[in-house]
Parts: sequence; structure tokens; C-alpha cells
Amino acid sequence: MGATIKSIGIYHPEKEIFNSYFESYLDTSDQWIKERTGIERRFHVSEKEFTSDMCVKAAQNLSDNYNRDLTEIDFIIVATTTPDQFIPSVASQVQSRLKIPNAGTMDISAACAGFVSGIILAKGLIAAKTHQKILVIGADELSKVTDFTDRNSCILFGDGAGAVIVEASEENHLFNVITGTNGDYGKDLYVSYQDAPIGNTDIIANSKLHQNGRMVYKWAVQTLTKGLKVLAEKNNVTLEEIDYFAPHSANYRMLEAVFKGLNISMEKCLDSVRSYGNTSAASIPFAWYTGIREGKLKLNDKLILVGFGGGFNYSGIYLLNRIEAM
Repeated sequence: MGATIKSIGIYHPEKEIFNSYFESYLDTSDQWIKERTGIERRFHVSEKEFTSDMCVKAAQNLSDNYNRDLTEIDFIIVATTTPDQFIPSVASQVQSRLKIPNAGTMDISAACAGFVSGIILAKGLIAAKTHQKILVIGADELSKVTDFTDRNSCILFGDGAGAVIVEASEENHLFNVITGTNGDYGKDLYVSYQDAPIGNTDIIANSKLHQNGRMVYKWAVQTLTKGLKVLAEKNNVTLEEIDYFAPHSANYRMLEAVFKGLNISMEKCLDSVRSYGNTSAASIPFAWYTGIREGKLKLNDKLILVGFGGGFNYSGIYLLNRIEAM
């Protein structure tokens, strides 16, 4: 049994945050932020808006874009590190609010690699012939866990959600994958609600995101560079044959460094970070959606998705784009 993806939807909050916002209270500037990250704006949720709200709206956007009947979905996977509550899962709330009658549900926590990890899990469920149509959503509201006094990190993050349906198909369009983890680096990027050490390292348990920016940047560049090469090799294609790449959009300058090192034109890189900031699990569907809306990504284009992030895990997949322009 093959698997394919033929529909996509996104949602971002209404509250638009330009770089000038941070100039008003931090020692920073629009130029400084753009030079180091490429980010021009991001969107933040309101006080009464939560991850489940964004997930529902992204799924509804998918349904509107492609006239899909969401009640036919038989499993829901939500990738998020910012759930409304620990219990119940965000996925179960999506099931309830969209009135999907016969769907199993699951949240997964893989940070910025979550969306691709969700697709890989859905692909496996379809291969096992246990499910037919799986809604995969990547969503995070990082503004709720951001320390806005930390000049180096608060400028990075935005909120949003992106959704696709992975469905059974006679022709397979989702191919070989890569996954991996180096949990030894967990102390270098974390959010904790309780005073539990990571490995042998004590942490700050204030429910805010903490990261060792230099370590994260170095690991991300090395991991993405190697991951793109390995994923192409596993699928018996060259990087030159790939039409577009949609890596996790953490920092545009980082993406430029990786693609320059691989001698790949940035014209082939679909990003969302310049317009939406680092939206964690939502960044790849945002980039994918934008590539389609802008007329770049065409039907049957060869596409590579690679996510990498907290927990220092990564996941990637090679696929044929079967999503038509809206």
C-alpha cells in the first residue's frame, strides 16, 4: 500500500509582530535582526488563543482549499511542544471540535522535527493497512514560552499551525526517510515546568525556553548538511535532481550557510522564517504551502523535507509533491 499527500492548510494568528516591536524595549534593531536571522516579522497568539485553536483553523483551511471531507479521517497526529494541557491531548480536542467520528488521536513531542515525524508515523500506519486517511498537524505557540527579556532568542519565534492529510494510494509518493537523535545535547535547548535535571545538568524550571544558541546553530548546520546528503543517497537521487527543499526554518542565515556549503541554489530552498519567524513544528508546512501559493512548487516536483530541533532529534523524507495550486 502506497501513501500520498494531496492537500495542505495553514493558520497564523492575527497579531503581527515586526522587528520594530523589539526595538521599543531591547538593545536591538531591525537591521541587526535581519542581518543575523533574515526574519522580518512573525505572528503571536492572543492571550486567549491556544495551540488547539490554531490546529482546528489549519485543518479547516485545508478543507476549504481542497474541498476535503474531514469526517473521513481515521487518525489524527498533532506534533507540538506547546499543548494546551498535558491531558487531554491536543489531537483529541481537534477530533472533538471538528466532529470527526471515528478517529484515533495522538500528540507527539519532537519540537521542530515534529511535523516530518508525524508524516513518517502516518506513512507507517498506512503501510500496516490499519488506517487510510491521517490528519497530520504541526503546531506551536512559542510566544507563550518565550523569555522576552532574552535579546538573542525572543526575536526568533512565531506561532502557527500547518496541516496535511496523509492517505492511502495505489501509487506511492512518500519514499525513504531518515531519523536520528543525540539526546546528550538536551540541556542546550529545553522548556521545563519542574526542577528535573537533564542528564547530570541542573536546569532553570521557569516554563520558558532556554537555548545555547551557538551549540544549537552548529549542530543544526552539521545535521542538516549531512541529513540532506544521506536522505538523497537512501532514495537513489542526487541533490541536483531535487526540485525543492523544505528544511525546518529556524534561521535564514543558517539555511544560506548549509545550501552554500552544498552548492545548492537558495532558489531551491522553501523557507517560512523570513515571514513567520521560527514556528517550530509549523515551519515546514508553512514553507510548503507558501511554495505552492507562489507558483514555485509544481505537481510531481521532487521535494525533500527535513526537520531538526529540541531533544536534538531530526527526521526527513523524500516525496513527490502531489498538492496542486489552490
